[in-house]
Amino acid sequence: QLQLVESGGGLVQPGGSLSLSCAASRFVLDYYEIGWFRQAPGKEREGVSCINRRGDSTNYADSVKGRFTISRDNAKNTVYLQMNSLKPEDTGVYYCAAVPKSLFSLCVIRRPGEYDYWGRGTQVTVSS
Repeated sequence: QLQLVESGGGLVQPGGSLSLSCAASRFVLDYYEIGWFRQAPGKEREGVSCINRRGDSTNYADSVKGRFTISRDNAKNTVYLQMNSLKPEDTGVYYCAAVPKSLFSLCVIRRPGEYDYWGRGTQVTVSS
């Protein structure tokens, strides 16, 4: 079973940056499309970004476009989320999720229930 582990969260001031990582163990990550989600207290989990297997198709929620960048290094079995110009409303627990897709499929930010594997999350807090 694919295991995902997020890291890189923390406390940052508004306008700051963080880089999250999603590392896979036990199975190679390049069979999977990866999505990043976040969940703030009292709110539903929302999709933030996704990347396809080859890394040449990405997508972003409108709220993070131009500020977040998703990438992957299949040789390292890791997907990254670079977050710049962070805002207090970016606060939440960030999760990565995986779903197997064909090699040439384009990524879309799917509903949470469409992903097969999830990490346990990493907390991101944006506050002064």
